[in-house]
Amino acid sequence: MHWVRDVSFDEDRSAVRTAAGPQIMAALRNPAITALRLAGVTNVAAALRQHARDALRTLTSYRIT
Repeated sequence: MHWVRDVSFDEDRSAVRTAAGPQIMAALRNPAITALRLAGVTNVAAALRQHARDALRTLTSYRIT
């Protein structure tokens, strides 16, 4: 999971480095990666880019709208 987070979210270069910040960010990113995997995504980075470009697609793919 760490490698996927590092590559997809560029964690190693993150400015969030103090207190509980890094743990909180990892706790938010892990469910996002898990949701993508449960949806059948094999390339997490590409899926994140697609969802970032089209917020409506993100909502409809998870049946929020």
